Formats: sequence, structure tokens, C-alpha cells
Amino acid sequence: MNLPKIIKCLLSILFLLTFLVGSAQQTYWMPGDPINHTVRRMEILTTPNTGKQAFSKTWPAARSATWMTSIPNGSKADRWNEQAISSGQLSKPTSDSVDTLDVIVMPRRRWGPFFNNPANLYEVHSTDFDLIVNPVLGLTAGKEGGSSDRLFENTRGVVVDGRIAGKIGFHTYLTENQERLPVYARDWERSRKALPNQGFYKNFKGAGYDYFDARAYVTFPATKYVEVAFGYDRHFIGNGHRSLFLSDWGNSYTFLRFNTRIWKFNYRNLFMELQQADDRVGDRLIGKKYVAMHHLDLQVTRWLQLGFFEGVIFGRPNRFDFSYLNPVIFYRSVEHQNGSMDNSLAGLDWKIQPHKSVQLYGQLLLDEFNLSEIRNGNQWWANKWGYQVGAHYMNVGAVKNLDLQLEYNWVRPFTYSHRDSVANYTHYNQPLAHPLGANFSEFIGILRYQPLPRLRMEAKAIAYRQGRDSTARSFGSNIFLPNVPPYRMGDYGYTIGSGRDTRVLYSSLLITYEWVRNLYLEMQAGFWNERSLTSPIIDRRTNWFSVGLRWNRMRREIDY
Repeated sequence: MNLPKIIKCLLSILFLLTFLVGSAQQTYWMPGDPINHTVRRMEILTTPNTGKQAFSKTWPAARSATWMTSIPNGSKADRWNEQAISSGQLSKPTSDSVDTLDVIVMPRRRWGPFFNNPANLYEVHSTDFDLIVNPVLGLTAGKEGGSSDRLFENTRGVVVDGRIAGKIGFHTYLTENQERLPVYARDWERSRKALPNQGFYKNFKGAGYDYFDARAYVTFPATKYVEVAFGYDRHFIGNGHRSLFLSDWGNSYTFLRFNTRIWKFNYRNLFMELQQADDRVGDRLIGKKYVAMHHLDLQVTRWLQLGFFEGVIFGRPNRFDFSYLNPVIFYRSVEHQNGSMDNSLAGLDWKIQPHKSVQLYGQLLLDEFNLSEIRNGNQWWANKWGYQVGAHYMNVGAVKNLDLQLEYNWVRPFTYSHRDSVANYTHYNQPLAHPLGANFSEFIGILRYQPLPRLRMEAKAIAYRQGRDSTARSFGSNIFLPNVPPYRMGDYGYTIGSGRDTRVLYSSLLITYEWVRNLYLEMQAGFWNERSLTSPIIDRRTNWFSVGLRWNRMRREIDY
């Protein structure tokens, strides 16, 4: 019997059974910008009152999360942000969901289902059906210093959210896009044959790009404690700006997700079908590879939360390995039973709240290591691991809505790579975790300020050091290359910066004004500088300035 038909049959049966037995209220996923910082802020400032931290490491997150409560003694900006969350709910608006601040509200008797909620263009609610439809628009114009090319973004589309019978939720995001990026991002596209955050794309008017972004999924409750999601989108695991486990940096993928929340546990299983690396020459079927991963969160105390991560990425001739479908087994043991040919990773993350306005977080990723080689101190190539440490500080210096985030990421050479070019930790020519790949150390500082409900400012600085490949030799930063000879030459002496020692500084200032709900007027200035003092000597820099309008669209950030 044909394997794809078996999988489709199993999914159909699962969907039918879920529809019949599910009775829990459906939860829905939040957009990421700027809502996820609002969620993080609400979590940190309400933990002292609620007595527990939220399970907010895995994104997309649920809109109807029960832990969400108003920030005590919150500012008008906090109330504005909290109302933004409630206005996106798939439920009939009530008097509590109508904004009490200075909001443009269209009366229902005039507009019918249009702008009944100031956050939504069109919505309907009946006994067994809820529907929200919104346009997506992004228009940006900018100028880069030293270049005659104009920067621009032109995005048009639609986003649809809905719920059937109070059980089955669905989300669809469709956009058509054209853009021209700063020169450092275009260089990245030329070297990787990939457009950041996207999959298939075409050239547009010389130095521009044209692509179609389509994402969709369905969610439904299997039991009171288990939620299932199936679709095509991205995920993120972690508390930081970056993730060493799984990031939403790259292209979307087909996924099946189970999320179990009970007592002090939140357990997420994620199965994904990915595309192998491709040179984008001609039209042909791109080879597949697969990922199975799980993440377990445990609320240890009211101030400490620990997470345990494990994942495996593997390539098979157009088939999934069913031995990895076990939702509770250690994948490393399965990988050994299969002959140790796959690429497995494990990790630990933590979230600590030592103060009412401070949260500390971090991740430890283990790809492969040998304790005796670590003790020898010879910098063996196969000691592949990395870590992240960071902190959120809300209301810095007692200034309301002034928030600071500091983060440090460190990943050894050859981490995420594999002996072949298939099972590396990548998808569609882009890393699955950190956008830099490996062999780097990175410091990130982000200062956010919201002095008025509608006005947000964000200053960001990112500085990193990376050892890049020199001529034909791999020093472990390019995780697409096999980590065996002839690419890797020698077994020892690999440290952060090995190869072409490169330093990069990225900084930006963003000012955003929310004219009406989800409609933003924006202004951004940025600076980027790359230097390498080893052969060949490099010193490149650029700056840019842009203004734009964004409606129901997440910001497109290329900050590396």
C-alpha cells in the first residue's frame, strides 16, 4: 500500500475522532509582533500575583491562555496592549472588549459586520461558527547610503481566522510580496540561495525579490488536556530573541503538533516535513527530510521553570521513519537502534524570576560531545554544543513601559552539521535554529519604550564574532557542509573564531505609531558593519532609512 495514502488515512481518522470526542474550548494562536512582547511583559509582571509562571516558551501561543491577567497598577499603554489581545479573540464582542481609550469605533448599525470590533474588518458570530477576515498590507519605502537603489516592500493579502462548533479552529495567511532589501541581506541571499524567512522566490526588477507567502493550519482538542494542530507554518521554542532549539527565522513547513497541558506540565510534540538544500537551478522535485522533536516544561517552583528538549532530523527516500512517532521515547535511543546515522540533539532550558520585574532565561544545546576530549582541552571538532543566557527587565528604573532585554548566544563550530548534506539542522537553504549557523558568539541588547498607548520605540544593537570558512576549508560555521573530510581538515584546534575571524555590528532604531488597531505607521534607521582582519581583509558598512505602513502584518526583521 502507498505510504502517503496510509498517512493521509491516519490523519483523516484522527481528525474525525477528535471532532467527535473533543469538547474543550478551542484556543487560537497569537501573532508575533508586537503581541509576544506584550505577553512576555504580562507574564513577568503578574507572576508575583498569580504565584506561577506561564508556559510561554513555545510559540505560536494560545490566545485564550488562562494565565493572562491584567498587570497590577498598569499604565494606559498596558491597558491598550491588553485590549489588543482581547480584541483578537474569536468570540462575540462584549462591552468589556470595546476599547475605552481613544479608538476609532464604527457603529454596528451602520457598518453591519464590518468594523464591529475596531481590530477587525469583517467578523460574524453564530451558534456554531465564528469568522474573522482582515486585509494584510505592508508598504515601505527607503534609501540605503551609498547606493542608488531604492529599498521597498510591497505586501498585499488576507488573513482569515475561524472556529467551527466551538472545537475546530482554522487560520489562513496569504500574501503576495515584492521587496528590495539592504545590501547585506542581498549578499546573504546570493551566498545561501535563500531569502530570509521565505521559500520559493523569483528575482524582481534586478536586485528585488518576488514571492508568495501562504501559511495555514487547523487546530482541534483531542481531549480536555490535549490539543492537536496540523498545517503549514513556523514555530519557536525559547524565551529569547534567538533560539538554539527551533526558530521562526526560516521558511514555513508542514507540521503535525500535539500539545498536552496538565498539572505542572506542558508537553509539546512536533513532527515536520522539510526540504533538503537545493541550488534553485530549474524546476524539479526537491528532496524531503523529516524532524521529530518534543519539549517538556515543568513548573518546579513559583519562580523556576525547567524545560527539556530533544529532536532528531533524518533523511529517508521520500518516507517518514515511524520509529520516531513514539511521543515519549528518547530519540537518541531510537537513533542508535537505527544505526546512528541520523542527527539528534538534546537540550535544557530554564526560566527564573528572582524579582517582580526581572526574568532570567537560558538554553543549553548538546549536539555531540565527549567528556574526555573536553578535559583534554584540545578543542576537538566533535564537541558540538552551545548555550544562551539572557534577561528581561521590565519598567527599568521604575519608568513604566521601559523594558530592557539582554542576551548572549555562543555556539561551537560544526554544531547542527552532519556527516552528510541531508540530515543537517536546516530547511530550504536556511538554518532551523540560529540564523548564523555555528562557530559564533553573539551579544544582543534591545531597549523598548512605550510612553503612550499608540507610540512604541525600539533600539536594538547586535554584535557578534564568527569564524567563517577560508577558501575550500570548512571551519564549522557553514552547517550545510558535511563535517567530514575533505571539507573538515583535521580533528583539533577548533574554537570560536577559527577560520576567517569576522566581526559584525548591527544596530537599528524603530519608531511605531498605531493609528488604529493593527494599523501601524513606522520609521526605521539602521546601521550594519562587517570587519575581518584576517585574509582577505574586509571592512564593509552600510546604513539605511525607511518609512512605511503596516496593517495586520508582522514586521520583517533581518537582524544579523
